[in-house]
Amino acid sequence: MAEPTAEIGVFGGSGFYSLLDECEEHEIETPYGAPAGPVTIGKVANRKVAFLPRHGPAHDLPPHMINYRANLWAMKELGVKRIIGPCATGSLQPDVQMGDFVICDQFVDRTSGRIGTFYDGPITTHIACAEPYCPQVRKIAVEAGKGLTLPVHDGGTVVVIQGPRFSTKSESKWFSAQGWEVINMTQYPEVVLARELEMCYVNISLITDYDAGVEGDPEIKAVTHEDVIKAFQENNEKLKKMILRIIENIPDTFECDCQDALKGARF
Repeated sequence: MAEPTAEIGVFGGSGFYSLLDECEEHEIETPYGAPAGPVTIGKVANRKVAFLPRHGPAHDLPPHMINYRANLWAMKELGVKRIIGPCATGSLQPDVQMGDFVICDQFVDRTSGRIGTFYDGPITTHIACAEPYCPQVRKIAVEAGKGLTLPVHDGGTVVVIQGPRFSTKSESKWFSAQGWEVINMTQYPEVVLARELEMCYVNISLITDYDAGVEGDPEIKAVTHEDVIKAFQENNEKLKKMILRIIENIPDTFECDCQDALKGARF
């Protein structure tokens, strides 16, 4: 029996647990343990696509307990070269509104204790991370969103917090004051691990809340998990359409250097 393969991978986030209608389910073994669940593989526009909910199909893995290395390794094992990583995010700026999509180009890591590399030695490896998100697929994502007349922001910084708790008002105020646009719990180390495996990675941040609320506006209150899931589900179909459009528009050729991330990175 032939080994399963795919060329494009998609991680599901909170409230987003399925993508493909006609697909096969596969258990993938990795040197880092089991990924979040079985990987489903199907076709979109004649492209083989692998889908894996990063929190598990029953959302039983909180952000700090996800085996990010196993999830990314499973995708690489299948032959995936490009990863689409949608996630639920909170807004930190008034012009980034509920239901908007932000195609992030930067992240700030505020997590602690997470394993953020595949390379613990003996070969010391330092990948460049000035531009962590694939510029080629980012452009395709922005164009896909605009083509579907969705509210899309071209670029933005996501600050990644440890979780599973949400921010205090003081933390949220600090993040906002830095000019960062959105807040999330899973982008790190996911995007970095994808780069270490020389896979292109694009993030789609769907705005589901206003983090700790908007100061001075009593109508916009601090987020709850129930709010996040409700908002994500309300926009699920828009997100799926956007992802399918991105997959359809991804070319076979590479116009980025993601696949060369390890060149010059080792002593």
